[in-house]
Amino acid sequence: MRHLRLETVGAWLLGVMWILPLAWAVWSAIHPPSSTQSFGLFSPVTLRNFATAWSMAPFGRSMVNTVVLVSMVLAAQFVLCTPAAFAFARLKFPGRDILFGVVLIQLMVAPEVLMVENYRTIGKLDLVNSLFGIALPYLGSAFGIFLLRQAFRTVPEELDAAARIEGLSLRQRIWKLYLPLARPTYVAYGLVLVSFHWNNFLWPLVITNSVGVRPITVQLAMFSTTDQGTNWSIITAATLLSTAPLVIAFLLFQRQFVQSFMRARAQ
Repeated sequence: MRHLRLETVGAWLLGVMWILPLAWAVWSAIHPPSSTQSFGLFSPVTLRNFATAWSMAPFGRSMVNTVVLVSMVLAAQFVLCTPAAFAFARLKFPGRDILFGVVLIQLMVAPEVLMVENYRTIGKLDLVNSLFGIALPYLGSAFGIFLLRQAFRTVPEELDAAARIEGLSLRQRIWKLYLPLARPTYVAYGLVLVSFHWNNFLWPLVITNSVGVRPITVQLAMFSTTDQGTNWSIITAATLLSTAPLVIAFLLFQRQFVQSFMRARAQ
């Protein structure tokens, strides 16, 4: 019982530590600059900071760029990782385990290590300063293959055998059997994917050089570096504008997110 209480207290402490920066950002965003550090109970509340931040930088264009970029990567990884994960989970062929080990090696390689070679490749393809150039190195994912493989392995083989007896082809078995049963994993994987590429900063910063193709994180960094001093009220308002879609998505799908990773860990 005492151990359980300590875990509860520790969980609450971690939760408070996590929420404090977000609470300060919300406070600063809805108050004038003079009240960001005072924390007065009767400080004036305003939403002008959001309108000012939106008008001072092309956040609308950057938001559209980010949505297009994330959608492109999400669709490509779902299409490419699904058949690969199914092959490693259900098909038997020589060298399957060795090939799967080679795929998992990608998890040990940081993307920054390949940045120079990726830039050279993108330059040779004449895709520098384009959304497709940002997305191209991320169209495949060892993490996605691993996670979906774990989900497909939870499907009973008896169901797969029954589907074959019913005359379903390989594509039909994947589409009508495996994908519906792995839907929570797809939701969780999609949230992780969207969160990573929504917040990805270094590679988009390197590969882009114009406002028209910058995603929201790069635009936010450019917006915060001004010669006129730092206005934390406007910066935090812009930060909340850029992170709001991620917070809403996580709140909507948090149950599927936790369940899928618990299932992957159990395999």
